[in-house]
Amino acid sequence: MSDEMKTTWLFKQNRLWYFALGVLCAVVLFAAATCDAATPLPIPSIRIGVGEAENPGDVAVVLQVVALLTILTLAPAILILMTSFTRLVVVFHFLRQAMGTQQSPPNQVLIGLSLFITFFIMSPVWHNVYGNALRPFLDKELSYKEAFEQAKVPVRSFMLRNTRERDLALFVKTAQLKRPLSKESVPLLVLIPAFVISELKTAFIIGFVLYVPFLVIDMVVASVLLSMGMMMLPPIMISLPFKLMLFVLVDGWNLVVGSMIRSFGGV
Repeated sequence: MSDEMKTTWLFKQNRLWYFALGVLCAVVLFAAATCDAATPLPIPSIRIGVGEAENPGDVAVVLQVVALLTILTLAPAILILMTSFTRLVVVFHFLRQAMGTQQSPPNQVLIGLSLFITFFIMSPVWHNVYGNALRPFLDKELSYKEAFEQAKVPVRSFMLRNTRERDLALFVKTAQLKRPLSKESVPLLVLIPAFVISELKTAFIIGFVLYVPFLVIDMVVASVLLSMGMMMLPPIMISLPFKLMLFVLVDGWNLVVGSMIRSFGGV
């Protein structure tokens, strides 16, 4: 392309930009001219303050909103630490590591599977909470204190079924509390951390059991490769297909998920 043609092309491009800029200026000037100067555009304002309540019901509604926001804030911690989610997600992580499949299944799939199995396992507990605590509270049959006490019963029962006495004794002793007369009298401040470490211990035990067959396959493959003099070939490349074949033949997901569900007492 010659210099003359380049100059002509640039001139046409600049002329288009100038034309568009001129149209935009004309539109802005037209809009400004049509607006009445005596009536400026209204600017919205936001006011936050504390006023006097007309009746006690207004205060109760505000307290309910604050309580709801608090529950929503603590919902992730409640879901992770007071349900079956911890054991499930840790076991699935150990299973993936034992198989040596790196990032397959991905974390999103494992967390989603753990979440929906948690809903399945915890559904009787949550139905009990809804029927005995939340529904009567919404119908104004129970006060919020009574509803909270009723809601604690099924949740406490679930956690006590899956908590070891040794873990409970650890936190009771650490908190310097008197020995509870029964498990039902253990405060939630002691029960929740004891439940969490019990779940972690159970998950680690299940993870060890899952590791054993895959570890045997790795050792056999490594021994065969060493005897054949193929020391530079990574054993994982040969053992991974055999692990996948074994897991599929025994219907591994059915066995693992079914065993996990049955591992929670009373489910």
